[in-house]
Amino acid sequence: MRYATREIRLASALVEAADTLVDGFEATRYLQRVSDHCVELLHARAAGVMLVDGGRSVSLAASSRHERVALDLLEAQHGGGPCLDSYGSGRPVPPVSIRVAHADARWPDFTERALRHDIVTTFAVPLRRRENLLGALNVFVPTLPDPAPADDVASGLQVAQALADAAALGLQNRHTYARYRTLSGQLQEALSSRVRIEQAKGMLAERWSVHADQAFMALRQYARRRRQPLDQVASAVIEGVADDAELRRERDGTADGPA
Repeated sequence: MRYATREIRLASALVEAADTLVDGFEATRYLQRVSDHCVELLHARAAGVMLVDGGRSVSLAASSRHERVALDLLEAQHGGGPCLDSYGSGRPVPPVSIRVAHADARWPDFTERALRHDIVTTFAVPLRRRENLLGALNVFVPTLPDPAPADDVASGLQVAQALADAAALGLQNRHTYARYRTLSGQLQEALSSRVRIEQAKGMLAERWSVHADQAFMALRQYARRRRQPLDQVASAVIEGVADDAELRRERDGTADGPA
Protein backbone atom coordinates (compact mmCIF):
# COMPACT_ATOMS: atom_id res chain seq x y z
CA MET A 1 0.00 0.00 0.00
CA ARG A 2 2.89 2.40 0.86
CA TYR A 3 4.43 1.90 -2.59
CA ALA A 4 1.05 2.28 -4.28
CA THR A 5 0.54 5.57 -2.43
CA ARG A 6 3.97 6.81 -3.50
CA GLU A 7 3.23 5.87 -7.09
CA ILE A 8 0.03 7.93 -7.00
CA ARG A 9 1.88 10.89 -5.51
CA LEU A 10 4.63 10.53 -8.09
CA ALA A 11 2.09 10.44 -10.91
CA SER A 12 0.48 13.61 -9.55
CA ALA A 13 3.89 15.29 -9.28
CA LEU A 14 4.77 14.39 -12.87
CA VAL A 15 1.49 15.82 -14.14
CA GLU A 16 2.15 19.04 -12.23
CA ALA A 17 5.69 19.21 -13.62
CA ALA A 18 4.31 19.04 -17.15
CA ASP A 19 1.99 22.00 -16.57
CA THR A 20 4.20 24.92 -17.63
CA LEU A 21 2.09 26.51 -20.39
CA VAL A 22 0.37 28.91 -18.02
CA ASP A 23 0.36 32.66 -17.52
CA GLY A 24 2.53 33.89 -14.68
CA PHE A 25 4.96 30.97 -14.92
CA GLU A 26 8.04 31.53 -12.74
CA ALA A 27 10.94 29.12 -13.16
CA THR A 28 12.34 29.36 -9.62
CA ARG A 29 8.96 28.67 -8.03
CA TYR A 30 8.36 25.83 -10.49
CA LEU A 31 11.67 24.16 -9.66
CA GLN A 32 10.99 24.65 -5.96
CA ARG A 33 7.80 22.64 -6.37
CA VAL A 34 9.75 19.88 -8.15
CA SER A 35 12.23 19.87 -5.25
CA ASP A 36 9.37 19.76 -2.73
CA HIS A 37 7.93 16.69 -4.43
CA CYS A 38 11.35 15.07 -4.33
CA VAL A 39 11.65 15.70 -0.58
CA GLU A 40 8.19 14.30 0.10
CA LEU A 41 8.54 11.22 -2.07
CA LEU A 42 12.05 10.28 -0.94
CA HIS A 43 11.77 11.34 2.73
CA ALA A 44 14.76 13.62 2.22
CA ARG A 45 15.72 16.56 4.39
CA ALA A 46 16.00 18.94 1.44
CA ALA A 47 16.53 19.01 -2.31
CA GLY A 48 17.44 21.55 -4.93
CA VAL A 49 18.01 22.17 -8.60
CA MET A 50 21.04 23.73 -10.22
CA LEU A 51 20.59 24.96 -13.76
CA VAL A 52 23.88 24.96 -15.65
CA ASP A 53 24.98 26.64 -18.85
CA GLY A 54 28.44 26.24 -20.32
CA GLY A 55 29.60 24.24 -17.32
CA ARG A 56 28.73 27.03 -14.85
CA SER A 57 25.82 27.37 -12.46
CA VAL A 58 23.37 30.00 -13.70
CA SER A 59 20.37 29.48 -11.42
CA LEU A 60 19.51 27.75 -8.17
CA ALA A 61 16.17 26.65 -6.72
CA ALA A 62 15.58 24.81 -3.45
CA SER A 63 12.81 22.97 -1.65
CA SER A 64 10.68 25.07 0.69
CA ARG A 65 11.63 22.64 3.46
CA HIS A 66 15.11 23.62 4.73
CA GLU A 67 15.44 26.02 1.81
CA ARG A 68 18.47 27.82 3.25
CA VAL A 69 20.27 24.54 3.82
CA ALA A 70 19.65 23.40 0.25
CA LEU A 71 20.70 26.74 -1.23
CA ASP A 72 23.87 26.76 0.87
CA LEU A 73 24.77 23.27 -0.32
CA LEU A 74 24.07 24.15 -3.95
CA GLU A 75 26.16 27.32 -3.68
CA ALA A 76 29.01 25.30 -2.12
CA GLN A 77 29.42 23.35 -5.35
CA HIS A 78 31.21 26.09 -7.29
CA GLY A 79 34.39 24.05 -6.88
CA GLY A 80 32.75 20.70 -7.50
CA GLY A 81 29.91 18.60 -6.18
CA PRO A 82 27.27 16.04 -7.08
CA CYS A 83 25.33 18.49 -9.29
CA LEU A 84 28.31 19.37 -11.47
CA ASP A 85 29.41 15.72 -11.59
CA SER A 86 25.96 14.60 -12.71
CA TYR A 87 25.70 17.42 -15.25
CA GLY A 88 29.21 16.74 -16.55
CA SER A 89 28.63 13.03 -17.07
CA GLY A 90 24.95 13.20 -17.96
CA ARG A 91 24.42 10.33 -15.52
CA PRO A 92 23.13 9.98 -11.94
CA VAL A 93 25.52 10.23 -9.01
CA PRO A 94 24.38 7.34 -6.76
CA PRO A 95 23.97 7.89 -3.00
CA VAL A 96 27.27 8.97 -1.47
CA SER A 97 28.19 9.04 2.22
CA ILE A 98 29.19 12.60 3.07
CA ARG A 99 31.71 11.44 5.69
CA VAL A 100 33.35 9.03 3.26
CA ALA A 101 33.49 11.65 0.53
CA HIS A 102 34.94 14.18 2.98
CA ALA A 103 37.60 11.73 4.16
CA ASP A 104 38.52 11.08 0.51
CA ALA A 105 38.77 14.84 -0.14
CA ARG A 106 35.98 14.56 -2.69
CA TRP A 107 34.13 17.88 -3.05
CA PRO A 108 35.85 19.37 0.06
CA ASP A 109 33.87 22.64 0.23
CA PHE A 110 30.57 20.90 -0.36
CA THR A 111 31.14 18.05 2.10
CA GLU A 112 32.38 20.46 4.79
CA ARG A 113 29.13 22.40 4.62
CA ALA A 114 27.03 19.22 4.35
CA LEU A 115 28.55 17.93 7.58
CA ARG A 116 27.73 21.23 9.32
CA HIS A 117 24.11 20.82 8.18
CA ASP A 118 23.97 17.19 9.42
CA ILE A 119 23.51 15.82 5.92
CA VAL A 120 24.59 12.18 5.86
CA THR A 121 23.94 11.13 2.25
CA THR A 122 23.53 12.89 -1.06
CA PHE A 123 22.80 11.93 -4.63
CA ALA A 124 22.07 13.76 -7.85
CA VAL A 125 20.43 13.12 -11.21
CA PRO A 126 20.78 15.12 -14.44
CA LEU A 127 18.08 17.46 -15.66
CA ARG A 128 17.96 16.51 -19.32
CA ARG A 129 15.77 16.34 -22.38
CA ARG A 130 17.24 13.80 -24.75
CA GLU A 131 20.78 15.09 -25.35
CA ASN A 132 20.02 18.55 -23.98
CA LEU A 133 21.43 18.88 -20.45
CA LEU A 134 20.00 21.73 -18.38
CA GLY A 135 21.45 21.02 -14.95
CA ALA A 136 20.92 18.60 -12.08
CA LEU A 137 18.59 17.76 -9.22
CA ASN A 138 20.37 17.19 -5.89
CA VAL A 139 18.86 15.33 -2.91
CA PHE A 140 20.11 15.69 0.67
CA VAL A 141 19.30 12.90 3.12
CA PRO A 142 19.88 12.84 6.92
CA THR A 143 20.45 9.08 7.10
CA LEU A 144 22.62 6.48 5.42
CA PRO A 145 20.82 4.36 2.82
CA ASP A 146 19.87 0.88 4.00
CA PRO A 147 22.49 -1.36 2.38
CA ALA A 148 20.19 -4.40 2.28
CA PRO A 149 17.47 -3.56 -0.26
CA ALA A 150 19.42 -2.45 -3.32
CA ASP A 151 16.13 -1.99 -5.12
CA ASP A 152 15.28 0.87 -2.76
CA VAL A 153 18.43 2.73 -3.79
CA ALA A 154 17.64 2.23 -7.45
CA SER A 155 14.01 3.17 -6.82
CA GLY A 156 15.04 6.43 -5.14
CA LEU A 157 17.25 7.34 -8.06
CA GLN A 158 14.50 6.43 -10.50
CA VAL A 159 11.97 8.62 -8.73
CA ALA A 160 14.39 11.54 -8.69
CA GLN A 161 15.26 10.97 -12.34
CA ALA A 162 11.59 10.82 -13.34
CA LEU A 163 10.99 14.16 -11.62
CA ALA A 164 14.12 15.66 -13.20
CA ASP A 165 13.12 14.42 -16.67
CA ALA A 166 9.63 15.85 -16.23
CA ALA A 167 11.08 19.18 -15.11
CA ALA A 168 13.45 19.31 -18.09
CA LEU A 169 10.55 18.59 -20.44
CA GLY A 170 8.43 21.23 -18.71
CA LEU A 171 11.17 23.85 -18.97
CA GLN A 172 11.83 23.06 -22.61
CA ASN A 173 8.12 23.24 -23.44
CA ARG A 174 7.90 26.56 -21.62
CA HIS A 175 10.88 27.92 -23.54
CA THR A 176 9.34 26.85 -26.85
CA TYR A 177 5.95 28.24 -25.86
CA ALA A 178 7.46 31.60 -24.83
CA ARG A 179 9.49 31.82 -28.02
CA TYR A 180 6.47 31.23 -30.22
CA ARG A 181 4.37 33.67 -28.22
CA THR A 182 7.05 36.30 -28.74
CA LEU A 183 7.21 35.51 -32.44
CA SER A 184 3.42 35.66 -32.69
CA GLY A 185 3.42 39.04 -30.98
CA GLN A 186 6.08 40.35 -33.35
CA LEU A 187 4.16 39.14 -36.38
CA GLN A 188 0.94 40.66 -35.06
CA GLU A 189 2.68 43.99 -34.46
CA ALA A 190 4.21 43.90 -37.95
CA LEU A 191 0.77 43.25 -39.44
CA SER A 192 -0.80 46.04 -37.37
CA SER A 193 1.98 48.39 -38.43
CA ARG A 194 1.41 47.57 -42.07
CA VAL A 195 -2.33 48.17 -41.68
CA ARG A 196 -1.66 51.60 -40.11
CA ILE A 197 0.71 52.57 -42.91
CA GLU A 198 -1.80 51.52 -45.57
CA GLN A 199 -4.56 53.42 -43.77
CA ALA A 200 -2.46 56.59 -43.53
CA LYS A 201 -1.41 56.27 -47.16
CA GLY A 202 -5.03 55.94 -48.22
CA MET A 203 -6.08 58.94 -46.13
CA LEU A 204 -3.40 61.18 -47.67
CA ALA A 205 -4.07 59.96 -51.21
CA GLU A 206 -7.77 60.78 -50.81
CA ARG A 207 -7.10 64.13 -49.13
CA TRP A 208 -4.63 65.24 -51.81
CA SER A 209 -6.33 63.51 -54.74
CA VAL A 210 -3.08 61.80 -55.71
CA HIS A 211 -1.98 58.23 -56.38
CA ALA A 212 -1.34 56.10 -53.30
CA ASP A 213 2.32 55.71 -54.32
CA GLN A 214 2.83 59.47 -54.07
CA ALA A 215 1.26 59.52 -50.64
CA PHE A 216 3.53 56.70 -49.52
CA MET A 217 6.64 58.50 -50.81
CA ALA A 218 5.62 61.58 -48.83
CA LEU A 219 5.16 59.50 -45.69
CA ARG A 220 8.53 57.82 -46.11
CA GLN A 221 10.42 61.06 -46.81
CA TYR A 222 8.74 62.74 -43.85
CA ALA A 223 9.74 59.84 -41.59
CA ARG A 224 13.33 59.84 -42.85
CA ARG A 225 13.77 63.58 -42.47
CA ARG A 226 12.45 63.51 -38.92
CA ARG A 227 14.25 60.24 -38.12
CA GLN A 228 11.01 58.68 -36.96
CA PRO A 229 9.68 55.16 -37.58
CA LEU A 230 7.32 55.04 -40.53
CA ASP A 231 4.67 53.41 -38.35
CA GLN A 232 4.87 56.32 -35.90
CA VAL A 233 4.35 58.84 -38.71
CA ALA A 234 1.44 56.80 -40.04
CA SER A 235 -0.17 56.82 -36.57
CA ALA A 236 0.26 60.60 -36.40
CA VAL A 237 -1.51 60.95 -39.76
CA ILE A 238 -4.39 58.72 -38.62
CA GLU A 239 -4.71 60.68 -35.37
CA GLY A 240 -4.62 63.99 -37.24
CA VAL A 241 -1.52 65.36 -35.48
CA ALA A 242 1.00 65.12 -38.35
CA ASP A 243 2.16 68.35 -40.04
CA ASP A 244 0.10 68.23 -43.23
CA ALA A 245 1.89 71.20 -44.78
CA GLU A 246 5.27 69.54 -44.36
CA LEU A 247 3.89 66.27 -45.69
CA ARG A 248 2.67 68.12 -48.79
CA ARG A 249 6.13 69.63 -49.27
CA GLU A 250 7.59 66.14 -49.12
CA ARG A 251 5.07 65.07 -51.75
CA ASP A 252 6.06 67.99 -53.97
CA GLY A 253 9.79 67.55 -53.28
CA THR A 254 10.15 71.08 -51.90
CA ALA A 255 11.07 70.31 -48.28
CA ASP A 256 14.26 71.97 -47.08
CA GLY A 257 17.35 69.96 -46.15
CA PRO A 258 18.72 66.62 -47.36
CA ALA A 259 16.33 63.70 -47.65
